[in-house]
Amino acid sequence: SSYLEMLNEPLGAWRYYQVPTLCWISGSNAFLHGLCIGGVAASLLMVLNVAPALMLFFAWLFYLSLAGVGQEFLQFQWDTLLLETGLISIAAASWRGWPRRGVEAPPSRVAMALNRWLLFRLMFGSGVVKLASGDATWRSLTALFYHYETQPIPTWLGWCAHQLPHGFQIFSVIVMFGIELVLPFFLVFRGPLRHAAFGGFMLLQVLILVTGNYGFFNLLAIALCIPLLEDAALRRWIPPLANCFPMAAESKQEPRWKRYALVAFAGIYIPLSGMELGSQLLQHRTPRWMITSMEWTHPFESVNRYGLFAVMTTSRREIIVEGSRDGETWEPYLFRWKPVNLNEAPRFMGPHMPRLDWQMWFAALGSYQNNPWFVSFLGKLLEGSPDVLELLRKNPFPQSPPKYIRAVVYEYHFTNGQRLIQEGAWWRREMKGLYCPVLTLRE
Repeated sequence: SSYLEMLNEPLGAWRYYQVPTLCWISGSNAFLHGLCIGGVAASLLMVLNVAPALMLFFAWLFYLSLAGVGQEFLQFQWDTLLLETGLISIAAASWRGWPRRGVEAPPSRVAMALNRWLLFRLMFGSGVVKLASGDATWRSLTALFYHYETQPIPTWLGWCAHQLPHGFQIFSVIVMFGIELVLPFFLVFRGPLRHAAFGGFMLLQVLILVTGNYGFFNLLAIALCIPLLEDAALRRWIPPLANCFPMAAESKQEPRWKRYALVAFAGIYIPLSGMELGSQLLQHRTPRWMITSMEWTHPFESVNRYGLFAVMTTSRREIIVEGSRDGETWEPYLFRWKPVNLNEAPRFMGPHMPRLDWQMWFAALGSYQNNPWFVSFLGKLLEGSPDVLELLRKNPFPQSPPKYIRAVVYEYHFTNGQRLIQEGAWWRREMKGLYCPVLTLRE
C-alpha cells in the first residue's frame, strides 16, 4: 500500500500504465491473498479445459498484478519468463468455453512458432550474455570451478558436482555453450535436428535442476521444450499418451478472426522481442530508438531478455544475521534454506522459491546501503514481527525480540569428501567482518 501511495502523486494517471496491477483497487493482505487464490483457480480450470484462453489471461493478469508490487522479490527471470510464456500461450489456446479434445483445430503454425521463438531467445540469450559480458571465467571455460559453490542456494548434488575434476568442468562448459549457442538454430528444422535440440535443452535443464535450486524456472523451460516434439513422436515414445490425448482434428482450422488476431499480435511481439535479443548482442551500442521502443513494453514484463550468470561470482559471501540482548553475546537467526550451519547438507526445495533466502544472496554481492529492504528486515526482527519471523526457520529469541541486531559477513566454501566423512561438515567459512553495524530501535 505504501509503495503505491508513493507512486500515486508523481505518476498521476500514468500510474496505471507504469505499474499495471489490480492492487490499485486495494493493497490489503486480503486482496493479495485473493489474487493468489484467483491464480490457482484459473490454473485449475485451465487444466480442466474450461475456457483455456480466458483462464490463461486471468492467470497472466493476476501474476502481473503481484509482480508489479512485489518489487525486488518478484523480479527474477523466472517471473518474467512465466509472464511471457503465459502471454504467448493465450495465442495457442482455444477461446471456446469447453473445447472438446480431438474435435478442436490444432494450434496454428504461428502460435507454435511463437513458442519456439521464445525458447530460442531463452537459450541463445543465455549463451550470448556469458560471452558479451567479457567475464574472464566464461571465456577461459573455468566458470564451473566456482558455479556450484557460489550459486544462490545449491543442492547436495551441487556439492558432488563441485568435486569433479577440473578437466570435466571445462568440458561441461564447452557442452553448455554448444547447447545454448548452436542447438537453438536447430529449431527452424523439423524431425531429427529439432529432436536433437529438444534432447540437449532437456539435458541442460535437468542438470541445472538437480545441482541448484531455481524454483520453477527449469520446470517452465522444460514445458517450453515439449512442443518441439510432434504428436506422433510423443505417442510413439510414450504409448499411454495415445489413449489420454486424442489427436486434434487436423482438417479443421481456427476461426478466421483468431488467425487475423494472432498474425497482428505476432507482428508486434516478434519485432519487440527481437529488439530485446538485439540489445543483448549490441550491448552499449544499442540505438536510442530501439531502447525507447522496448521501454514501452517493460511495465508489462511480458517481452523480456534472458540470461542468468552473465558474470560468474568467484567467492561466496554469506550474511549471518545475529541478535543480542546485551551487545556481548550474539545468537544467529537461522534461515530455512540458505547456508548457515556448516554441518547441514544443502537441500532441494523446488518448485518452491524462497524469495527472502534468494535476496540475501543478492544483498551479499553489494552493501546494506544499496539494499534498503534489508534494513527494513532487520527492523522487523527488532520489533519481533510474526509475519517476518515466519519466513525463518529458527528465532533465537522466542520470548521477546533482542535489543540489538547486526549482520556479519562470512566467506563460505564447500569442503571436500575427506572432511565431510571425518567431521560431517559440508561447508567451511571465514569471517570477513561486519556487513551492517549494530542497530537498535529508537525509543
